[in-house]
Amino acid sequence: MWIAITLFAAACQSFRTAYQNTLSREAGFLHATMSRSLYGLPLVSVYLIVCWQIFGATDFGSTDSAAANAARFFIAATACAIAQILATYFMLRVFHSGSFALGTLLAKTEAVLAALIGLPVLHHTLSMSGWAGVILGVAGALIMSVKWRKLLSAHKDMSLILGLASGLCFAITSVAASVASHALSGSLITNAGVTLWYVLALQSLILCSIQIVKSGDLLAPFRANIRLSCKVGVLSSLGSIGWFTGFALVNPALVKTLGQAEIIGTLYFSKRRFGEKITPQQWFGGALILISVILVTVRF
Repeated sequence: MWIAITLFAAACQSFRTAYQNTLSREAGFLHATMSRSLYGLPLVSVYLIVCWQIFGATDFGSTDSAAANAARFFIAATACAIAQILATYFMLRVFHSGSFALGTLLAKTEAVLAALIGLPVLHHTLSMSGWAGVILGVAGALIMSVKWRKLLSAHKDMSLILGLASGLCFAITSVAASVASHALSGSLITNAGVTLWYVLALQSLILCSIQIVKSGDLLAPFRANIRLSCKVGVLSSLGSIGWFTGFALVNPALVKTLGQAEIIGTLYFSKRRFGEKITPQQWFGGALILISVILVTVRF
């Protein structure tokens, strides 16, 4: 089940990232980052109501543990919201300093980072094939993005630094979402929906406030391209529903490694929508990513 959910999420994210890149060029980083939460919140609200009716309600457990679980949920979900804001912002910055493909690919280092963070936090372990898949996936992403002639000075490349920062923040997002979902008592599907709704609501509040203060206009979040903003929001909410559900069901590192399948969409949009050339090096890196996806899925 988690495999189908993850592939659906990866497909939605591939389309959403392309639209978000276009939106950031039209309306700026802040609005493009905000649109994924504000314009996606209505759909997630409907989804949560449906989950509540089908799978049942959720709470913080028994009276003895309710306070501890509530604190764990709000801390983890708040960290998830902030980390995702930073991750999205860093990735959009890479799009402008490097390329669409570069930004997306560098963010894919989140898979191995999620595995490493998940060891002490979630106590999740991976099999040998699982680790091989994660490492191959990250290696493929790096091979596709690193300019070998400038390898020795790569640490000075802001595109590389921002991309890796984005990957780290996305990894924190994945692990924090899993922690928050497991702090709740009830169906994991509903738990993931509650976590996602809280994250998007908090992100909308933070980002809308910043945009309004900066512009001095209460309607600033609704001044930009509404149609494109809605596309970003809807695709983002659909993808997030898949991601958060996957994080609740299995190790986030496995979800993110399988999510590397998004690279197929990235290459398509990079070439067709943004006119970027795909080199043999990038095709080789893409092949490694596909192998990593196979290793992870065959394991299950």
